[in-house]
Amino acid sequence: MALKLEHVTKRYGEFSAVNNLSISIPEKEMFGFLGANGAGKTTTFRMILGLIDPSEGNITWKDRVLDYSTSHLIGYLPEERGLYPKLKVREQIVYLARLRGMEKFAAQKELKYWLERFNVPEYENKKVEELSKGNQQKIQFIASVIHKPELLILDEPFSGLDPVNVELLKEAVLGLKESGTTIVFSSHRMEHVEEMCEHLCIMHHGKPVVHGALRNIKRSFGKKNLIVHADFSLDFLKGFPGVAKMKITAEGITLQIENEQVAERIFSEVAGKGFVRKFALEEPSLNDIFIEKVGASYE
Repeated sequence: MALKLEHVTKRYGEFSAVNNLSISIPEKEMFGFLGANGAGKTTTFRMILGLIDPSEGNITWKDRVLDYSTSHLIGYLPEERGLYPKLKVREQIVYLARLRGMEKFAAQKELKYWLERFNVPEYENKKVEELSKGNQQKIQFIASVIHKPELLILDEPFSGLDPVNVELLKEAVLGLKESGTTIVFSSHRMEHVEEMCEHLCIMHHGKPVVHGALRNIKRSFGKKNLIVHADFSLDFLKGFPGVAKMKITAEGITLQIENEQVAERIFSEVAGKGFVRKFALEEPSLNDIFIEKVGASYE
């Protein structure tokens, strides 16, 4: 495991922002952090970066303690954007890259590559304040990856982006993962974590409530989703044995059921009543698991 957090706790007086967090993050993988605001995600990131010290516990990267000597190995995209508005993009990025130990020429070359990739080469000599919020976010992302970090921490990287730019950034993140970067990211959008991460941790009030491989988390959850669209009323399925939840949609219903056998019994019930347009059994979504473990959605 590349990144290890062992019994990490962060207290502010009587309040525990992070409480006894132990997780291991595999090298060259993408790891997702989920949790409502105040769950402890950003505090955890700041401790990994060495910006704040844990009250208890240890954090190591490849068995090394993280401090200023390892800062060049890490890239960080904070949730709160922190670019200098009056500086031009090139001045800004080259300055930050030099702080990470890069040569000026190498930083300029890498910047040109990323600006081309994001279809904005003309922004090189623009002031940051002249760019839209979405484009400022692209520049902030470039600042976090320009020095080719081994570990990349992304705090809400897709917030405020339109769908086209979300896909552009997702593609860039996945490309970095393929090239061997270990990536840890938090997102309010569970479908992004579900789509991109192999391992994840759901935090609630500073504690991990779910942690592990996404595949295993879904399997151990047990419940499945059953979607039924039919040309007759499906109200009779409310209260059907083995149905935990029922949601009525424009086309039909979505049921959360205890197991696959319940789906077989429901199919027997609906098959003789009329035309069934859709009958699909699906894995539980991360949203289902989050609601069950934490008690509320946070979209």
